Amino acid sequence: QVQLVESGGGLVQAGGSLRLSCVGSGSIFRVNYMGWYRQGPGKARELVATITRGSATNYADSVKGRFTISRDNAKNTLYLQMNSLKPEDTALYSCYARDGLIARDYWGQGTQVTVSS
Repeated sequence: QVQLVESGGGLVQAGGSLRLSCVGSGSIFRVNYMGWYRQGPGKARELVATITRGSATNYADSVKGRFTISRDNAKNTLYLQMNSLKPEDTALYSCYARDGLIARDYWGQGTQVTVSS
């Protein structure tokens, strides 16, 4: 069992920055894939960024060059550094983890990011 808790969301003006954190607990050692997803108003949930156990990363084209995903294994924490924020980045951001051994997915509760113009 894995529990994920996000934090760091809030209200920020366009051009500003935020850093989201996701702290994992439980059987986190079996997680081999993690990522950040978001769902904005009137939009489907979309993948923002992913990172593998080997630290390979992937980004949506809309955030490439502005967002950076990273993790600190010692702290069981996943991060999303968000720079040059735009109003279209406004969304509920959720942390995701996959246990590849038992094919089970885990989701955090989400943290709201609102970017004003």
